[in-house]
Amino acid sequence: MTKLSTVAVLGAGPAGLMAAWELNKAGYKVVLIEAENQVGGMSATLKFKGNHGDYRFDYGGHRFITRNPELLQFVEDLMGDELLHSLRKSVIRFQGRTYQYPLALGDLLKNAPTGLLLGAASDLLFKLPFNQPVQDRDNASFAEWIESRFGPTLYRNFFEGYTAKLWGIDPTQLSADWASQRISLLDLKDVAQRLLPQRSDTPRTYARKYRYPKLGFGRIFEKLADHLVENGVELLLNHPVQGLRTEGKQLKAIHCGPKGAIKEIAVDQVIATLPLPMMADFIQIPHQLRYRSLRFFNMPMLTENISDNTWQYLSDPNIMATRLQEPRRRSPYMAPTGQTSLMMEIPCFKGDNLWSMDNAQLQPQVMADLRSLGVNTDASSGEYFSSFSEHAYPLMQLGYQQERHRVIEQLNDYQNLIMTGRQGTFRYIFTDTAMEMGQLAARSLIDKQDRRGEIFDFRNEPTVIETQSVA
Repeated sequence: MTKLSTVAVLGAGPAGLMAAWELNKAGYKVVLIEAENQVGGMSATLKFKGNHGDYRFDYGGHRFITRNPELLQFVEDLMGDELLHSLRKSVIRFQGRTYQYPLALGDLLKNAPTGLLLGAASDLLFKLPFNQPVQDRDNASFAEWIESRFGPTLYRNFFEGYTAKLWGIDPTQLSADWASQRISLLDLKDVAQRLLPQRSDTPRTYARKYRYPKLGFGRIFEKLADHLVENGVELLLNHPVQGLRTEGKQLKAIHCGPKGAIKEIAVDQVIATLPLPMMADFIQIPHQLRYRSLRFFNMPMLTENISDNTWQYLSDPNIMATRLQEPRRRSPYMAPTGQTSLMMEIPCFKGDNLWSMDNAQLQPQVMADLRSLGVNTDASSGEYFSSFSEHAYPLMQLGYQQERHRVIEQLNDYQNLIMTGRQGTFRYIFTDTAMEMGQLAARSLIDKQDRRGEIFDFRNEPTVIETQSVA
């Protein structure tokens, strides 16, 4: 393939934009195809023009952390003085009580019910010392992995209900292979050790400090896209991919655009960040891969602050949302001066009742949940809207790895196709990893090396990512 060949990058999220950046820098002709009317994918920021000013809402709780100093420097150079240094403060809300996250000794002793403290102490003394933590994360369930490290008391109180609500399946049917990268405390013994008064050499449990743009996380990708267009990349917004034209085991063209105005774009090489099941459907590969979706219920609030928390984990199964976010905790520019806003993250499946319900029907339920959390709903401006993420979480049921690998192997038969990014590889990863995967996909073309196997398992080591952040 020559530098005059056309590379189609499908999806203008973090991975797709970084792939386009690397290819453009190396002199390739790039067409970037995006279904939505803005770039950023799941990392985009929405602007809402309210009666009292402009509010901004991300698609979830984003912040920039990375252990890659070169990527951090790239983002800092790109954003300049738009990039803030922010501090995360999170709590867990459960059964009318609020717990600091991560756990702190005085807070736990003050707030936890006696039964929970006694149960956790009993697990620590009489159960966990005699059981080996589950190590086979590919075949163990999430419930097994957690119980073997935290004991049944903490599992039942802090993990079971929240996890079932988030994923929509019983934790005994959920794979454990993501837990070692996402759960920052290793086991109950680790929790007990962290509860002791902190010494200066105590390791971090998660990244408290992070980078965040003034006007929302999506600004990183808006600025990146602007640079790409200025440097000759063709960006097609509002062009959902509708199909592929193949000859043998080669992709020859992309069919994209709104129904009734579909165009065919001839290609020499394709880097796809579209959901893995979608690409499998285009090529008629049968599969059982599914996603868990999110609905974000967004509300302007006519008060300066709701709390000092960046977000609150909502563990009670009877509350619809899994997290309550206050965007201005990341940046004061996310709401008009003297005002704030709230975002409730509601897990669902596309097409179910929570996904399909009209905003006017959902709003009373949201308000009731907020009141149960002690939020003064009288401060609401009366405005609200929903945003949706259909492919929020790859549904990692037990055995999904085999299905994922089978689909990947069949897609790899197409020599001019590289799947990459969070959606394209069906992975539960951080934004920085998706950006690195986009770079790796582009460099594999530039260097004429097949790195698809490396891309699919990139940064899949059982290490808590947040503890190693340089951001």
